[in-house]
Amino acid sequence: MKRLIKYITISCVSLGFVLTSCNDDFMQRNPINNLAEGSFLKNEGDLPLYLNQLYNIYCQGHQTGNAYQYTPPFFITRGSQLMYGDIFTDNAIGFSNTSGDIVSRMQGTWQVPATAVSSLEDANQTGWRWGNLRTVNYFLNHYREAEGSVSSPDILNKWAAEAYFFKAWEYYQKIVAFGEVPWLETDLNVNSPELQSARMPREELANKVLECLDYAIEHLSPTGTADGRINKNMANFLKARFCLFEGTFRKYHTEVGLQSSANKFLEECVKACDAIVATGKYELYNVASTEVGNDPYWHLFKLNGLTGGNQKEAILARVYDADKLGHGTSRYFNMNRGNAAGRYCKGATKDLLDEYLCADGLPVTSSPLFKGYDGDDWRELDNRDPRLRQTVVKPGEYITIFDRDKGTIDRSANGLKYPEITYNCPTANQTPTGGPCVTGYMFIKHWTNETIDNGSTTNGSQTALIFRYGEVLLMLAEAKAELGTITNADLDLTVNALRKRAGFDFVKYPNSKLTLQNIPADARLDNLYQQYAGYVPSPILREIRRERRVEMAMEGLRREDLVRWKAGKFVEKPIRGMKFTTEKQKLYDGSNTSKDKNAPKATLNSDVFIDSDGFIIGYPKSPNVTSGVVKWNDRYYYNPIPLQELELNKNLTQSLGWQDINRN
Repeated sequence: MKRLIKYITISCVSLGFVLTSCNDDFMQRNPINNLAEGSFLKNEGDLPLYLNQLYNIYCQGHQTGNAYQYTPPFFITRGSQLMYGDIFTDNAIGFSNTSGDIVSRMQGTWQVPATAVSSLEDANQTGWRWGNLRTVNYFLNHYREAEGSVSSPDILNKWAAEAYFFKAWEYYQKIVAFGEVPWLETDLNVNSPELQSARMPREELANKVLECLDYAIEHLSPTGTADGRINKNMANFLKARFCLFEGTFRKYHTEVGLQSSANKFLEECVKACDAIVATGKYELYNVASTEVGNDPYWHLFKLNGLTGGNQKEAILARVYDADKLGHGTSRYFNMNRGNAAGRYCKGATKDLLDEYLCADGLPVTSSPLFKGYDGDDWRELDNRDPRLRQTVVKPGEYITIFDRDKGTIDRSANGLKYPEITYNCPTANQTPTGGPCVTGYMFIKHWTNETIDNGSTTNGSQTALIFRYGEVLLMLAEAKAELGTITNADLDLTVNALRKRAGFDFVKYPNSKLTLQNIPADARLDNLYQQYAGYVPSPILREIRRERRVEMAMEGLRREDLVRWKAGKFVEKPIRGMKFTTEKQKLYDGSNTSKDKNAPKATLNSDVFIDSDGFIIGYPKSPNVTSGVVKWNDRYYYNPIPLQELELNKNLTQSLGWQDINRN
């Protein structure tokens, strides 16, 4: 087996909530290359050294270097899944090429690829890749060869538990992408019989994943070690996320015929979340903060390192030192224009904004606090859930008054720059003109004013929160609501704790605190569920789903949520941006600024296109998108298997609804 290990140094990858520095021995090992089969994993010291490579594969965070690889499980977006994963859902508008077009699977043109290409740079990725699993399986088939060098079987079990954690993560991604796949236990070679394996039935496959996770939970360290390795809490988190996905998928995808076992997974989700909560080690970052003023939610995602309060929320995080390990994600997310270097311009959708409650806990359709969409002051962002203005910027705040050369946020010194909204992306070799927004609603979540991040193409150090405690609370609330066991005490522990951290004033607006006796009506949202999903969730479940969408916006989970809820057609809701009023058109005539560089232009019916109500239309130049309505087909609940793989393995069947080969 050539090049068995391609060990990538993961210097200063902080994977535990208490880690603030690196263990030099763990992080500074020399790369190991070209190991002959059977010559490694003979001693205890070989085991963690081999496993190190899996951290870089699975704990990608904001990636490394230029940070522009395709990401699992859907392989739609490039770069950090945490920052970019919601693009091409109903949360965010984004371009995929210089013509203003979008990815093929959102315009009804996605075809089954002929081959499972080896390069992650290929745009037709499906995720049908098995090299990473082979790396895991090789370890599990050979780690016991080090038995003679350890003092206790528990040591071997601990290292095997790490491998089983990553195996579960690999199969979780594959279940999300394909539903059913072969279960492989050997490290394959060209003659392996497993190469002809059929898909394992979903029920059996999911149980295998649970076995891996339960083994990991049983044998991993309760709190981790000083070098930041995977621990029991991380395994419980992954179990909770997997079980919530599987339980809700089975409940809503009645076509798979597994509704009767849905509650089993939801109950396991609750157990895993309860186990994390019971440790008492985690808290929401800066609830009632004095350290960061009124914006703890924004600060949580822009921090560098794990210091102070964010240690308590991080369960699994990747920390960069900007020297041995760094990334360019922050630079491109923050300041990139149009399609420069292939990065995304992006903007929040009006549909996402509409889901944020007002400060009184009522939806925009019924709250007297909602100001509407008219005028020139982005007034729709006022009097809302405090997370809204920590997720989407209001002109006059954050990046709109930031000078990246000075590194200062100062309106009087730097002037005010309105979000760029033109759709005129450049062609090859042209200076980019398209802006980093495109809807008028510019994301501020993940934006950082740190000079090292804004100025670095490869050595930024913004921390990536991969698993965080806030999501644990959301998973716990949702699973209990699905099971019908949620109580007001549960809501206080979960939804209301998140709202308190965000800045809701329960004293001034007592109805903003969610209880089973105080669930706001929302006919608009109920009608959307009926129209696009074919069902209406219970009022409490609808509110918990709302809370999840708001709290986890732009953390890469929206498409997965729509898949498991059987709500993929939500992407067919007309995609809109801000209302391009007469007053706003004057702001974009190129003259409304005190500084020349702060004068973005956008001309109606040339750079910006609006609907009959005056709202910006998404993807107006895409030839396969009609008036901002993209296309969904239920086959998109699964990725297709490349045709060549079906030719090579006659026991494989194609994913539901996708082109198959002629097997006659």
